[in-house]
Amino acid sequence: METVQNQGTARIEARLAELGLALPAVAAPVAAYVPAVITGNYIHTSGQLPFRDGKLPATGKVGAEISAEDAKTLAATCALNAIAALKSVIGDLDRVTQIVKVVGFVASDPSFTGQPGVINGASELLVEVFGKAGVHARSAVGVAVLPLDSPVEVELIAEFQ
Repeated sequence: METVQNQGTARIEARLAELGLALPAVAAPVAAYVPAVITGNYIHTSGQLPFRDGKLPATGKVGAEISAEDAKTLAATCALNAIAALKSVIGDLDRVTQIVKVVGFVASDPSFTGQPGVINGASELLVEVFGKAGVHARSAVGVAVLPLDSPVEVELIAEFQ
């Protein structure tokens, strides 16, 4: 059984490498919470900001200071950070059987209505990494402001074995 798990880990890690991605260190919480919690066979991640090397690469409102395309890239970074949070609590990403739900928040200029397109950055990355198991239900919500003036935030629920 151990060999199968090691092959599974190698498969997901190899897929990330194929995509030119490396899992970052799990972002330290900016308030009183933990990055992810297991309940039953589900992992709920906290909202993940698009930290890269411990810093936000951009701040501001999408549709004003941040373009929709740049925000889509930042949403993918949020999803990568969420994958790191998953791994931090289950160790082996091949144990993920389904990404069940993604909730994406977009700090939006009042006239911006492209939230679904922005959060596609997260959704598309999850499918690229997990294949069929990455297909999920989703909400994409526009908000006035996010922590640290982040343009996007993504949380997810994953099932695992």
